[in-house]
Amino acid sequence: MNWEKISIILVFLVAVLWACGALGEPLTASWYSEASCLAESGQCIMANGQPLDDSALTCASWDYRFGTSLKITNIDNGKSVIVTVTDRGPAKRLYKRGRVIDLSKQAFLNIADLKKGIINIKIEEL
Repeated sequence: MNWEKISIILVFLVAVLWACGALGEPLTASWYSEASCLAESGQCIMANGQPLDDSALTCASWDYRFGTSLKITNIDNGKSVIVTVTDRGPAKRLYKRGRVIDLSKQAFLNIADLKKGIINIKIEEL
């Protein structure tokens, strides 16, 4: 194999690792609830048209279609939860900083203490 092919493969691998969040800033997630939703907009209807349910295992994402199942793993403790994309979010300004998922209250509780607020995560599409 010549050096040109090796360098192309290396560039490709770096691009894949960066896209998966393996390089640079880690992906982060937070949580949202009926109470925060009501305080922000006065209503708790998700982008899919359904009411928000704090006890459901759902999430908000800009990157995945409604109905997509995702395995979210808390990198700090290894705990995972399977959620369904039902809403859009997080806020665009937070998304640009690496916050890629907002979990429902119950989904977040399954993998972290609510007091933590923001966690480093890994996402796997199922």
